[in-house]
Formats: sequence, structure tokens, C-alpha cells
Amino acid sequence: MEKLDITIKDFLINTGLENGVKQQKAVIIWPKIVGTKIAENTTAELVDFNILTIKVKNSTWRNELFLKKNIILEKLNKELGPNTIKELRFLWVIISHIAQKVSKY
Repeated sequence: MEKLDITIKDFLINTGLENGVKQQKAVIIWPKIVGTKIAENTTAELVDFNILTIKVKNSTWRNELFLKKNIILEKLNKELGPNTIKELRFLWVIISHIAQKVSKY
């Protein structure tokens, strides 16, 4: 099994896919990095060009995470490797809240 791990890693390095795989791992490890409370109020969506996009429950969470952005980036890159994630983008999808209000009428 260890040989298979080495072979896969070599393949990823030789094809230039290693960094992309490490970036996408950020979505998977998001709950571990930020903890239960933040994970319950956020969803790591995708990584594109070293930017991790996170959907947040409301503007309060967006502001809170913005203040903790550097700490979160440091933890992510400690786990994934230096400069794997260079930026965090926090999105609060207002449209879903408007749709919920409209559907009540």
C-alpha cells in the first residue's frame, strides 16, 4: 500500500496536479480547521486560483470570520503546505433569505 501512495504522489507531482489536489483538500478539512461552531454556520464551497470560497449563514458570521481570516489561513496552510491557500472569500447569499421571505406570502 505504501508503494501505491508513493506512485500516486509521484504521478500528481509529475503531472502538475499536486497543488490542485492540496487546494481542494481545504474544502474537506474546513471543519477540522475552524471547529464545530464555525463549521455549523459555514460551508467551504470550492477553491479556485488559491482562493477558498466559504458560504456563511449571515453577515455576522461573515464579519467574524473576516476578523479571523489570517489565523484561519495560517492553520490551513500549516495543514496543507505553505501558500496553498492565499485568500479566503466569505459569501453571504442574500438571495436565499429573500426567497424564503417571498415564499411565506
